[in-house]
Amino acid sequence: MIHPASERNALSPDIQQGTPEPGSNSQFSVAVGPGGGVLRSIQIGALPLEAGGELPSVTMAFESWGTLNAAGDNAVLIQHALTGSTHVSRGESEEDGWWEGLVGPGEVIDTNKYFVVSANIVGGCYGSTGPSSIADDGRPYGSRFPFVTIRDSVHAEARLADKLGVTAWYAVVGGSMGGARALEWAATYPDRVQRCAVVASCAASTAEQIAFAQAQVLAIRQDPNFAGGDYYDGAPPTSGLGLARRIAHITYRSEAELDHRFGRTAQEDAGTILHERMAPPDGGKSLGRYQVESYLDHQAHKLVGRFDANSYIAISEALMSHDVSRGRGTLEESLAVTAGIKFVVAAVNSDRLYFPGQSAALAAALPGRVNPQIIDSPIGHDGFLTEVAAVGEMLRESFFSD
Repeated sequence: MIHPASERNALSPDIQQGTPEPGSNSQFSVAVGPGGGVLRSIQIGALPLEAGGELPSVTMAFESWGTLNAAGDNAVLIQHALTGSTHVSRGESEEDGWWEGLVGPGEVIDTNKYFVVSANIVGGCYGSTGPSSIADDGRPYGSRFPFVTIRDSVHAEARLADKLGVTAWYAVVGGSMGGARALEWAATYPDRVQRCAVVASCAASTAEQIAFAQAQVLAIRQDPNFAGGDYYDGAPPTSGLGLARRIAHITYRSEAELDHRFGRTAQEDAGTILHERMAPPDGGKSLGRYQVESYLDHQAHKLVGRFDANSYIAISEALMSHDVSRGRGTLEESLAVTAGIKFVVAAVNSDRLYFPGQSAALAAALPGRVNPQIIDSPIGHDGFLTEVAAVGEMLRESFFSD
């Protein structure tokens, strides 16, 4: 569900710049309660942007679990994927999280030991300032929302960490776009990251990844209801957003998984060899569909009910911008500052969006000896979400064994 701007300022004191005093805000996590899983927000002030200018009055939405220690260094930051939310774990809420079973009392990331935080990316629609947020003139940003990079969002998350009293992250963990953010954290704030897990991601978005993203962005922009991005007083561009989701979801699943689940099976008893396939869909449905078509329709329907089209564009553009070495020299030179950080770099063996070879290249460029790990899954890219036990065991062995 999209959180309206009116719900985004639960905690509003302006954040102070600079390194936080150790544990200075640990009472915040005590007030939240160790169960967590409730969306909250903090204003961090104006955010300077890599492309120039600034985004004023930025709000960061987040969920947290556990309690921050007095030193402010038992915190774990978990970064969500493109259309993901802050809801990693159920906590005290009634809804399972997207990595349910990984975070909680007695789990791999034990909230009896760690203060776990997940923040909504700037540009998102789950509470942080984004295109649907209300600007200073009382209208949604819409088409006026600026270009925000992954690096910009990490700077915003550092402001959030300051406000929460986090002096150093025990670990920063992320998959897909979350992996890009985790890596950027390590390169930008190496003195504030002790461990970093980059799962199903890479050092920079590749030409093919950018190409897939561009097709999705254009699908939204070409929806007649898009209105140049200023559609909030009318019908939203659900058709374009649904098409974008279909394109994306094909890259999230492997060919073998789609073929195993659906093959050429028809959705209806009448089969697929029908003239009705050539007719425009009636009420969103058409005869003669294949099961895989119905599956993609279902995925599209789920997303358009919970996500903002402008946010999809803004975050896709941010992910396209991902390049940890931008302005920092070669990849090896850019990552040299991370020498004191312990890394996990992992890939899904059936991933056809972020290939295992890209994870291997990142691991090879990191200081010291980092051996890339493999998550065995037939699913494809989404294996980093579905194989929770495998991801958990990998993190337990590498980061959370003591």
